Amino acid sequence: MKNCLRSLVFGLVLVLVFMVALSVPVQAFSETPDKKIDINTASAVELQKLPRIGEKVAQRIVDFRKQHGEFKKIEEIMKVKGIGERTFKLIKDLIVVKTKTKSH
Repeated sequence: MKNCLRSLVFGLVLVLVFMVALSVPVQAFSETPDKKIDINTASAVELQKLPRIGEKVAQRIVDFRKQHGEFKKIEEIMKVKGIGERTFKLIKDLIVVKTKTKSH
């Protein structure tokens, strides 16, 4: 009887531990941004939230944007020195390109 009760208590404790673990938001374990970053408007600091984008590459993105204008599609970010296909694959689902709407 003691073993049965002990097993029941142990099982309940395990269930509680798993329930608590599953209720913790996944975002708490991730360093990815809460929402997609617009590479046409993001500051260098915001861009550094992306994987493999450090201070220098973030500044290159900002400088590239100033020299060449807005990105038309996210793939164009690979024109920036330091961002190749490998980095692009890591960030492509975390970035977006929004173009400014011109008012008439």
